[in-house]
Amino acid sequence: MRILVGHSRYQSGPVSGENRVVDDEVELLRQGGHEVLLWDPEAVTSSGFGLAKTAQQAVWATESVDQLRRLIRDLRPDVVHFHNLFPALSPAVLRAASSAGSPTVMTLHNYRLLCLPATFLRDGKVCEDCLGHLPWRGVVHRCFRDSLPGSAAYAASLSLHRGVRSFERVALYLCVSRFVSDKHAEAGWPRERLEVKPNFTWPSSRRVGPGEYFLFLGRLSSEKGAEVVVDTWRPQLGRLVIAGDGPEMDRLKASAGAEVEFLGAVPPEEATALLGGARAVLVPSVCYEGAPRTIAEAYGAGVPVIASRIGALTEAVEDGVTGLLANPGDTADWSDAITRLQDDDESVRLGEGGYGLWSKRNSPESSLALLEAAYGRVRSSG
Repeated sequence: MRILVGHSRYQSGPVSGENRVVDDEVELLRQGGHEVLLWDPEAVTSSGFGLAKTAQQAVWATESVDQLRRLIRDLRPDVVHFHNLFPALSPAVLRAASSAGSPTVMTLHNYRLLCLPATFLRDGKVCEDCLGHLPWRGVVHRCFRDSLPGSAAYAASLSLHRGVRSFERVALYLCVSRFVSDKHAEAGWPRERLEVKPNFTWPSSRRVGPGEYFLFLGRLSSEKGAEVVVDTWRPQLGRLVIAGDGPEMDRLKASAGAEVEFLGAVPPEEATALLGGARAVLVPSVCYEGAPRTIAEAYGAGVPVIASRIGALTEAVEDGVTGLLANPGDTADWSDAITRLQDDDESVRLGEGGYGLWSKRNSPESSLALLEAAYGRVRSSG
């Protein structure tokens, strides 16, 4: 098949899990014998003019629409597969692809089409005020990066394109988890156009033994909940390694004990090496995650996961089989779970369970089969 993949690339580069998902899926499809063109513009936001243009693009990216039409005319793709639309593409490209007669698929990595910050989190608490409604409340609360203009631009885009039914131009939405699918259905998306397609990760070296340290791997921002594990940590829990950067870094360092090691942002290859020595990966998020790539990577290395009992994390971690669940923000519950994973046999057992789940749900083979089946359906229905 000839496949055109469209993605508004995040400026964080390979640190972005979504950027990596897109790049890996493109490589997977090429290895599967398909002809793939990746179209991944990045918005310019380094000046006042750049910011204004970005806001305009988020509503209706005229240049991207024109470019997409040329790409479709030249490539004549069998399928167009979109990922992130904002801000460089905008939902206007969905209309352009559909009008050109190309069957269109879109991956829903998060809740961007339902919630301005894409997390259903406001002031540290779950917020569903905009679920199923126009997101004017998100403008009032400046939910997108605490910016009134930014919130207004995204709200205008979502409101306009819901009104002109741009999102109905997509033949099939691939949701990274059942929870993401359910939230979109709750907001009015047709169930028959929502399908679960988990992220995959490449095979990696499997851990030998129970691991030496607990690992937090991700962005140090409030919704990711690193504060929970730092507040939980005591010398008797062993060693905690935190790999990542973000706005919470300085505050977390100031409150952490000597047994907590901060590595800062690490490249993907170093993150893979860290997984191989971990006793467990900690995912203490306090928001509705879509499907953290870190969990699939941990399972692929035979490492169990302790995650918050919230959102899609409750389906990503099978409690007592591939890892453990703890109540979000509850330091006592987190301490109990971490203590349980100090047992070598338990760490090995749950790590084996995680690898078994990766083999069935997150392997390259399973992902390629799901993508090819999805493309085949939209082509035949078109």
